[in-house]
Amino acid sequence: MIIFPILILVSLVLYIYYKVMVVRADDPLTQEYLNSKSKIFLGSFVFFFAINQYVFYQTQLSLFIGIVFLVLGIFQVRLGWKASRHYQAEYRKHETRTQT
Repeated sequence: MIIFPILILVSLVLYIYYKVMVVRADDPLTQEYLNSKSKIFLGSFVFFFAINQYVFYQTQLSLFIGIVFLVLGIFQVRLGWKASRHYQAEYRKHETRTQT
């Protein structure tokens, strides 16, 4: 199953990309938005890593550890998604204030 290592690699690269963009951004609102996007990709990395480890080893121990990682990954993606939507709305409000 080559799909899970590809998804792991893509999510890790996107996580690093957004973390670098957080450092490069000057606006605190933009930093928070980019940080929330990086949380989404960190959660997806943990999620796909858990699935990959269970598929690779298929032991009871990897199942329990995988379940913990799955829950943490889903929680991280959900938290990042909610924060991303919030900061995206705040960014739109900020743009309308600066244009008027």
